[in-house]
Amino acid sequence: MTVNDVSQPKVKKRGWWPTLKKNVARDKYLLLLVALPVLYYIIFHYFPLYGMQIAFKRYSPGRGIWGSQWVGFKWFRQFFGSYFAGRLIRNVLLLNIYNLLWGFPLPIIFALLLNEVKHAAFKRVVQTISYMPHFISVVVVVGMVFSFLSVNNGIVNVFLEHLGIEPINFMSEPRWFRTIYIASGVWQSFGWGSIIYLAALSGIDTEQYEAAKIDGANRFQQIVHITIPGILPTVIILLILQCGRMMSVGYEKIILMYNTATYEVADVISTYVYRNGILGGEFSFSTAVDLFNNVCNCILLVAINWFSRKVSDISLW
Repeated sequence: MTVNDVSQPKVKKRGWWPTLKKNVARDKYLLLLVALPVLYYIIFHYFPLYGMQIAFKRYSPGRGIWGSQWVGFKWFRQFFGSYFAGRLIRNVLLLNIYNLLWGFPLPIIFALLLNEVKHAAFKRVVQTISYMPHFISVVVVVGMVFSFLSVNNGIVNVFLEHLGIEPINFMSEPRWFRTIYIASGVWQSFGWGSIIYLAALSGIDTEQYEAAKIDGANRFQQIVHITIPGILPTVIILLILQCGRMMSVGYEKIILMYNTATYEVADVISTYVYRNGILGGEFSFSTAVDLFNNVCNCILLVAINWFSRKVSDISLW
C-alpha cells in the first residue's frame, strides 16, 4: 500500500455563522469604535434620503410622504422662474470663490512659515493662539464683529474718526458684507486649517533637506523644491473637497449677520431654504431647492476629481 492509498481525513468546513461570531468576538472593540460613526451617518445622512421625494410632491403633513400628490418638477420650475434664483446662485458662488482665493492659501502659507520657526516654545505659543478662534462659537464671533464695527463706539470707526474719516455703518452697507463675512471666517479657521498641513510637513524626509543643503540650496529653494512638493498631494485633495462645496454656504452665520439692507448680496440658498421651509412651511419647494444645491455639489466634486486625476494623478478615487 502506497502513501497515496491512505485515505486522508476530510476537513470539515466552518459555516459562515461560526466564522462571523469568531470575527466579531475577535474584533469587538474595533466594531464598537466604528459603531457610533456608522449609526450617525445612517440616521442623519442616509435615512433622510427617504424624504427627498417630497421635492417632487405637493407635500401635506396630514397625508404623509407617500400619500402626498406627485407634481413632478413643478417646484424646480418655480424656483428657476423666480427672481431669487439668479441672485442666490450668484451670492453663493461669489462667497465661495472669495473664500477659496483668501481662505484656502492662508493656512498653507501659515503652516510653511510656522514650519521654519526653530524656537519650540515660541512655535507652540503661536500655534495655540492661532487655534483659539476655531473654538469660539459663531454667535460670539458675530457679536464681536458687530461690536468692533459699531457706528457709535466700535474700535474700527473710532480709529477712522482719528484719521478724519466719517464713521461707516459696515453692517448695513451691502458692499462691505462679503468682505466682513470672508475676513471673519478666515480669521476663525486659518489656524485650525493649518494643522493638517503641519502634519503633512512632519512626514517629509529630513534627509532631503540635508542633501539639498549639501548641494548649496538656501531655505527658499528648499521650500520650493522639497517642502511644497511634499505637501502637494494634501493640498490637492483638500482643494478638491473645497471645490466640491462651491454651491454650499452655511446659513447660521449669514442669518446672524444679514438684514434687509444686505439681502441683495447676503441671501444664499441655505438661508432661502430656511426662510421658506422652516419659517414659511413650504416643505416641498424648499426641499427641491436644497436638492438642486446638493446635486450641483455632487457634479462639481466628480468633475473636479476627474480633472485632477487627469492632470496630476492625484484624486479622491
